[in-house]
Amino acid sequence: MPFSALALVVLAGLIHASWNIAAKKAGGDSRFAFFTSMTMMLVWAPVGLWAAWGVVPGWGWREWAFIVVSGVLHVLYYVVLLRGYRKADLTVVYPLARGSGPLLSSLVAIVLLGEQISALGLAGIAGVVVGVFLIAGGPGLLRAAHDPAQRKRVHKGMLYGLLTGAFIASYTVVDGYAVKFLLMSPILLDYLGNFVRIALLAPSFLRDRAEGLALWRKQWKYALLVGAISPVSYVLVLYAMQEAPLSHVAPAREVSMLFAALIGGHLLGEGDRVQRLFGAVCIAAGVMGLALG
Repeated sequence: MPFSALALVVLAGLIHASWNIAAKKAGGDSRFAFFTSMTMMLVWAPVGLWAAWGVVPGWGWREWAFIVVSGVLHVLYYVVLLRGYRKADLTVVYPLARGSGPLLSSLVAIVLLGEQISALGLAGIAGVVVGVFLIAGGPGLLRAAHDPAQRKRVHKGMLYGLLTGAFIASYTVVDGYAVKFLLMSPILLDYLGNFVRIALLAPSFLRDRAEGLALWRKQWKYALLVGAISPVSYVLVLYAMQEAPLSHVAPAREVSMLFAALIGGHLLGEGDRVQRLFGAVCIAAGVMGLALG
């Protein structure tokens, strides 16, 4: 993996962990997803218009089809993620989502897209998976907990984490194909896909606008933060996909777990810090393996 691609992924990881912590603290549902999508539309309108100028008129049905599919997959991912954050701990949902998603997308890229990966790259993927497992709870995830209520909460976190990971893998492969093979602009893919997300999420807000406005007054600060910075993290990843194989970039995104473990665990008071730190070291080693492999 070129150093420039690795640098983009590391920066994206820091931003990604930050907005996920904000989303967890907001405790929102699909209406919060609607707030963040509307915020993104407004904040990034100048950039979106600049990127679309002279480009979009030349698009055919394939480009627009990828915009729609990408938007739908991102909605499903975000809504499931937010529900998981309401039902379980971030330090269970986030690592499992971030670990299973890139693993699946890397396998798809290797098997279906014909990408190649070295033994060192495979070892890097293994390091990422082990690190994510440790941060999520390690052996405790298999034993769960002695407290039935906590055990149920952990199991819910695992379910939502893995389901979120499946959607991450889906949109990573779709978006990766769009920017690598259709040569679509990463900025346009994310910005125009956001209009699909708004259309799908608007009914959740319009069903009860009074309650929706009350939620907005409570959550607008978090929505503004997420809407403003979340596109940056993903667009950086899409640009990295243009420079390096998807099967390398997808697992390398798990460097975000370094930041989630050290920042999120401290802010939210979740999980065992020593085990999380060791897991973060495994992820860092895995990312280096991917970079060199």
